[in-house]
Amino acid sequence: MAVNLDAIRRKLNQLSGGGSRRDSMWRPEEGKEYTVRLLAFPDNEGQPFKELWFYYNVGNNPGLLAPHQFGKPDPIQDLINKLRAEGSKESYELAKKLYPKMRAYAPVIVRGEEDKGVRIWSFGKTVLQDIYNIMLDEDYGDVTDPLEGRDVRVMCTKAPGKQYADTKVTARAKISKLNEDQKKAKEWLGTIPNLLEMYPLKTEKELENIVNAWLNGDQGSPESSASSSEDEGESRGGGSKGSSKSETDDVAAKYKSLDDAFADLE
Repeated sequence: MAVNLDAIRRKLNQLSGGGSRRDSMWRPEEGKEYTVRLLAFPDNEGQPFKELWFYYNVGNNPGLLAPHQFGKPDPIQDLINKLRAEGSKESYELAKKLYPKMRAYAPVIVRGEEDKGVRIWSFGKTVLQDIYNIMLDEDYGDVTDPLEGRDVRVMCTKAPGKQYADTKVTARAKISKLNEDQKKAKEWLGTIPNLLEMYPLKTEKELENIVNAWLNGDQGSPESSASSSEDEGESRGGGSKGSSKSETDDVAAKYKSLDDAFADLE
């Protein structure tokens, strides 16, 4: 089997402390306009961007990647199913607050910051819909195409009195190449970060321990699969406006462990 030199370079970068999630993520600053080139994830069943689902309301954890989306055992999803099956108003409210929320991810090259290479932009449902509407517009088409795509403008603004900023994405009129240097463009396309390396999936046992600690009132130190800072500006990924973590914790407090919760529901 031939050695993949690009893979070795990425691994060397990781071992030397580079390529961390903090370095790999890009987040637009409020009030500043950016010109960005969106790229497509390779081998993604024809979809340019990826969506991941996270649990946000389990203790102090900013985000726990949901194993259920990968067909793996998921004690939090099991608890949600049990709570919904129980049918009481209290159980329904807790289940609703535990529902996972979606975050979308796109590889990007930020113009003027090309030296930082390919980074990952995380956004919620509204921005994802806006980008897809641009791509379905016959005047623009596939903006991610490295030869005949287009850059997009990204602007975050917050109206007076609003808690969160709004992100607006518009396509530039002119078709452009990802990079005039084909070698550099190929390098960028070959160094798109691996999302699941950035957001490692916890084991079933690890999740059970986290849920048991939460149900037992021990919030512990924050364990992150999705940084809470990524969700600012879109109300925790656009999912749980108006939900209160303290309310969720109060409802959960009636149980002392995951087993107790299941036993009570059964």
